[in-house]
Amino acid sequence: MNDQLLMDNYLMILKSTIEVYVHGTLESSNDDIRKLLKNGLDETLKHQARTYDEMTNYGWYKIENVNSQAISKTYKKVCNK
Repeated sequence: MNDQLLMDNYLMILKSTIEVYVHGTLESSNDDIRKLLKNGLDETLKHQARTYDEMTNYGWYKIENVNSQAISKTYKKVCNK
């Protein structure tokens, strides 16, 4: 297993963990538990950002620019249903 694959897997785990923390934070009826979950969410978001930055620095996470015509087409499609 190479470094890129490890980082990709780690990023996917972080994204899944963030989803769990978000739902737990939203659904919590106990203030102490909500604060604990929010803290976990904040820390996981920091790890996700650092992992994403490292992956983009190595060229392992590609970002594609979308042209304005594609954005307009999608916008019209969503608005017109």
